[in-house]
Amino acid sequence: MKSKRLRADVLAGLTTSFALLPECIAFALVAHLNPLMGLYGAFVICTLTALFGGRPGMVSGAAGSMAVVIVALVVQHGVQYLLATVLLGGLIMLAFGLLRLGKLVRMVPHPVMLGFVNGLAIVIALAQLEHFKSGETWLSGDPLYMMIGLVALTMAIVYLMPRLTRAVPPALVAILGVGVAVYLLGLPTRTLGDMAHIAGGLPSFALPDIPWSLETLRIIVPYAILMAMVGLLETLLTLNLTDEITESRGYPDRECVALGAANIVSGVFGGMGGCAMIGQTMINLSSGGRGRLSGAVAGGMILLFILFLSPLIERIPLAALVGVMFVVSQQTFAWASLRVLNKVPLNDVLVILAVTVITVFTDLAVAVMCGIIIAALNFAWQQARELYADSYQESDGSKLYRLHGTLFFASTTPFLNQFDPANDPAQVTLDCRHLSFVDYSAIAALKTLRERYAKAGKQLRVLHLSERCKKLLKRASEHHD
Repeated sequence: MKSKRLRADVLAGLTTSFALLPECIAFALVAHLNPLMGLYGAFVICTLTALFGGRPGMVSGAAGSMAVVIVALVVQHGVQYLLATVLLGGLIMLAFGLLRLGKLVRMVPHPVMLGFVNGLAIVIALAQLEHFKSGETWLSGDPLYMMIGLVALTMAIVYLMPRLTRAVPPALVAILGVGVAVYLLGLPTRTLGDMAHIAGGLPSFALPDIPWSLETLRIIVPYAILMAMVGLLETLLTLNLTDEITESRGYPDRECVALGAANIVSGVFGGMGGCAMIGQTMINLSSGGRGRLSGAVAGGMILLFILFLSPLIERIPLAALVGVMFVVSQQTFAWASLRVLNKVPLNDVLVILAVTVITVFTDLAVAVMCGIIIAALNFAWQQARELYADSYQESDGSKLYRLHGTLFFASTTPFLNQFDPANDPAQVTLDCRHLSFVDYSAIAALKTLRERYAKAGKQLRVLHLSERCKKLLKRASEHHD
């Protein structure tokens, strides 16, 4: 059983390494960097997070979301400033994990998760369309038909292979099979070598060659914070998704610490920054990778490709890798979310759609933040609407109000509207047994109510305040004294 598990992890790691190559090269090129920087980053980050992270089976590398963040920095200040930013970003991630802030990912509602997954699936698919261009122009004629044919063949192998055997990952068979066919038949199609030459030596240790001054810090701090936030967000959401798929539990804080340390090491060895990569994680999981070995093999293979195997690897047709990524995109998309659109509340549908669209047109961090804000506002609105009061005329002529619900900033107006100080009797009792006081606005609303009754020359008694609420009231009155 154990040898079967190891074999599955090794094969999954090998498959994932092929899928990491074009992505890391493409993202390095997007950020105006030498492709080797993307590959060194992928090797370091993938290997270290696999060995020491909190989520076996998850794959990290030089991710696209990070590349987009740093383009302006590289163009304006150069590569050395980027390496310093990767170092600082790594330190921020490390601190985030050590402060045990990983649990903040629980604040992300499920509709936001669905939107994030769907948005990324679309982004993965759209990114592949770049390979249908030659320079700035779209392919046409025979090169286009060849590309489409090979992509379709790759996808067909990936989909049909599991029906024949599950002994080897279908993506691996597709990539190698199409690669061998193209080579033997001498088919004219673009290969990985047309993107970039990946031969190189071992990464060497060197601190960034920049002036270590406050001015430098002022340049790199905003980028480092943005990089860390995007990286952490993508990693924690991918960790959540991996938990769901594998039906096991990862450790977010440990993953953040490992990711921070991996980015620091990447920075001093001349690599790009990185975080979890959802597409490659999906390939790893669907290929049977569940243990730490799968990620470590993927990272180690990247280094072997750079050092020894580049002549062979550069012959892999881009069409094979594009086909595999199209399948990943289709498998990543949460199709179930379309089926439930007419069954879940409209506001949740809006959150799913908003996060999907914003992920595609801006970036992941913005999309998730917008999703959380929309969901939070919606929650506050729903809670505010659920506040209501029962009122009773007592036998002694006084009036009793019994309130139900949550009193906080959004429900203070409905709360005050429940009362009628002008027409109520001289004695009024407010029973708070079923009322939760949440924030300072709630205390202020209670004070306002007291003042309104006092102004009308009437007495308001408040019963059954919770201990927490009494403390809040006491603190508020001390603050005002």
